[in-house]
Amino acid sequence: MKAYWIAHVDVSEADQYSQYTQRAPAAFALYGGRILARGGRSEALEGGPTPQRNVVIEFDSYEQALACYQSEEYQEAKRHREDVAQAQIIIVEGV
Repeated sequence: MKAYWIAHVDVSEADQYSQYTQRAPAAFALYGGRILARGGRSEALEGGPTPQRNVVIEFDSYEQALACYQSEEYQEAKRHREDVAQAQIIIVEGV
């Protein structure tokens, strides 16, 4: 059953954040992740302000999505994001 990363991100330093965006897609690819939405126009209809970036990544399974997040490759990329962006990342199992 497919699973999805849903990420809401507010970036404070775009130049440093680009180090993350250059590295993270390689980790997604290793685990079969496919980026369905990244950035683009968005509007929060309930629950608070609209984050600067919203990302949806599809994986073939919940286990792959979780393994990608926990992987050394993703954690290395994440280190470039931690001090320059606030992120909420949720893994959701599909139906």
